[in-house]
Amino acid sequence: MRALLWLLLLAALAVGLSLAARYNDGYALFVLPPWRVEISLNLLLLLGGAGFVALYWIFRSVGALLRLPRQVGEFRARRARGSAERALHDALRCFAEGRFSHALKNAEKVFDAGHAKGLAAVVAWRAAHALRDPARESEWRRRAEDHADGGRAAVLMTEAELAVDSRDFAAALAALDRLAASGGRHIGALRLALRAHQGQGNWREVARLARQLEKYRALSAEQAAPLRRRAHAEVLKGMDDAKAIHAYWREVSAADRLEPRIALEASRALVAAGDRAGAAQLIEEALDEHWDSSLIAAYAQCPGGDVLGRIAHCEKWLHERPRDAQLLLALGRLCRERQLWGKAQSYLEASLAVEPTRAAHVDLAQLLDSLEKSALAERHYRAAAVL
Repeated sequence: MRALLWLLLLAALAVGLSLAARYNDGYALFVLPPWRVEISLNLLLLLGGAGFVALYWIFRSVGALLRLPRQVGEFRARRARGSAERALHDALRCFAEGRFSHALKNAEKVFDAGHAKGLAAVVAWRAAHALRDPARESEWRRRAEDHADGGRAAVLMTEAELAVDSRDFAAALAALDRLAASGGRHIGALRLALRAHQGQGNWREVARLARQLEKYRALSAEQAAPLRRRAHAEVLKGMDDAKAIHAYWREVSAADRLEPRIALEASRALVAAGDRAGAAQLIEEALDEHWDSSLIAAYAQCPGGDVLGRIAHCEKWLHERPRDAQLLLALGRLCRERQLWGKAQSYLEASLAVEPTRAAHVDLAQLLDSLEKSALAERHYRAAAVL
């Protein structure tokens, strides 16, 4: 439709020009003694238009001719850049495919072509590391640092990641600290920091980073929970001051305090630090919130302290869980510690009736030995040996 409109417009213009020329009787006179030239005004206008067009195309041609060397140079540069981009694409693809030797060769071509030198050097550095070639790895690391320009964060991330892979955790953390100083702290860096702190045994930092990554949804709850549990447990293992243990326990989140392994390690640390009452109270609070048989066993094994109070607490739990074999075993041990021989025997026998275990047989046998009932004790020793 547009072409038809243009055609009609040109036709109307041609008709208008022809009518104007038909009724134009003007002429032009050129005098250069002794010559005189007289032409119609229409012809003069036609010659002027044709001359303008001719001069325009002449100047265009001369300009194009003068620009030809520069255009040839630009064409060659574009072709070289296209070749380098294809080589960079091949380098990245080969690296992703695990073909590290090909990736290194293609990255070298890109670097020699002068295209994206920083990125090419980083790819070659990673490929050389994957090939376990220390000499070329060192060389490409130097080149990556020299041509980092705006890609300094990529260099530092690569340095940290390769250091973690080589188990040089101190170097990895140093690189991540430099990255953080330049404002480059992000989820990828936090993941690397988590691995590096795990490697160095900085468990407080592991717990903090696990919480942070879970908050940012970089770790799922199922992934973060085991990390936090282990971190808290390792921190508590290394503590020997009761005040410090209680202070750390208050820092632990309410959800983590319910984890049996963490509560167990905290109670053991408190017992080792001499705070048996604190250990028992900690286990009581954990069991009141979330029952776990491994904790009740530890509760019975806290030496000394208010044994009668613990017996009363266990008997309260027994009303809620009358057929819990571990709870009955714990009551038997506590009663035995308090020299309540009859109650101890009845609780141990009840535990065996619910679930025969080696520990219950051994405890009952030792109790019977102390009561000089050797025949019965021997029977339970034999039963324990079979289990």
